Amino acid sequence: MREDWNARAAEDAHYYVAFGRRNQSGEEFFDTAREQVRGLMLEIRRLPATRARARRALEIGCGPGRLMKPLSAVFGEIHGVDISDQMIERARENLAGISHAHPHHAPNSNLEAFADESFDFVYSYAVFQHIPSREVVMGYLDEAARVLKPGGVIRAQINGLPQAARVYDTWSGVRISAGEVRGWSREAGLRLLALEGVGTQYMWATFRKPLGGVSGAAAVRIRRVTNAHSSEPAAPVRGRFAALSLWVEGLPEEADLNEMEVRVCGAASTLTYLGPSEFDGIRQLNLLLPEGLATGLGPVELRALGTAEPACALVRLISPGPPVPRVLSVTDGIDLLSGSRIVTGTVKAVLEEVEQPELLRASVGGCVVESLDHFCTDPRLPRYEVNFDVPAVVASGSVSVRMELGERALGEFPVEIFR
Repeated sequence: MREDWNARAAEDAHYYVAFGRRNQSGEEFFDTAREQVRGLMLEIRRLPATRARARRALEIGCGPGRLMKPLSAVFGEIHGVDISDQMIERARENLAGISHAHPHHAPNSNLEAFADESFDFVYSYAVFQHIPSREVVMGYLDEAARVLKPGGVIRAQINGLPQAARVYDTWSGVRISAGEVRGWSREAGLRLLALEGVGTQYMWATFRKPLGGVSGAAAVRIRRVTNAHSSEPAAPVRGRFAALSLWVEGLPEEADLNEMEVRVCGAASTLTYLGPSEFDGIRQLNLLLPEGLATGLGPVELRALGTAEPACALVRLISPGPPVPRVLSVTDGIDLLSGSRIVTGTVKAVLEEVEQPELLRASVGGCVVESLDHFCTDPRLPRYEVNFDVPAVVASGSVSVRMELGERALGEFPVEIFR
């Protein structure tokens, strides 16, 4: 791993970390972190109330400091580790003006440099996806639990794709199932608070170390039920919007996704997120609806840790609309930040609600593409990435990419070809 990532750092560190464009400027590189920082800030809200200057954070796989730099503003001390000493050299250069930001080379793929219960927040983004060893990934999680303070939070992204009959490498790393993550959190004694993007390459998990003590059981009550994607009090029985948010009061502070069960029409749902308590004590609990539900008014039953009786509510289940296959974006296949300027001779199209990807066809400037490579990035939607080469006969200039699914035209998208 060290050799491969040192080579990538020497070739183009910004590209291999942010995977957006070759030879990105420093400003452009750090600007690509905005979305990830926004998501991490939502999880930082879970930390016990204290002054930001008193908090310590640790990043596993910090690379050249893309996330450490903006997050240093909300921690009194922030550390990062990486197996690549070349990446750490770049991180030290990028963080030179931030006295409380400390990147460290970790050649043994562990956190042995840090004491037990020494960090409030431990996080990792797009790192475990590139580790070929299950033992190393799980070892990092064990170490993260060790160095976490009581009340502290871990936020980690894990490759949750189904197992593949292949040898994993330092780019396409090992895959860890949602069930393994749930089991690990139980064994580690951590509260599982989020498990999102199950079955995808970018599964997020959030864990918290208990503060100790057990709060008394309260009367748990579902105040309202809405669609997880809107405030509507209804959800379709399948498709991308087949998800609910329960707004619950009285949940014990130590409640987590492993210690709760929600049944909709008697069938177990998949719990994905338990939010922090709001000012009125309400907590948001998100779930994916089980398959095979009928439409109509359906009962919702929540059983939580320490409660004798389930909390009950009703939800209106409706028929989903017909699938609408559509193209979300067409960009250069490698230089993603170049948008519709095709500079590498390859094209990446992202499509949604495609149920038969084998029927996809594409043409560029009227020339049929001979071979398409499609990859399912989210089976629930379903969403696909489709990659293909620009036919050799297509010259430089403004042309259209035409996408079709069987007999259905999905649209034409203007691009600029640069040869």
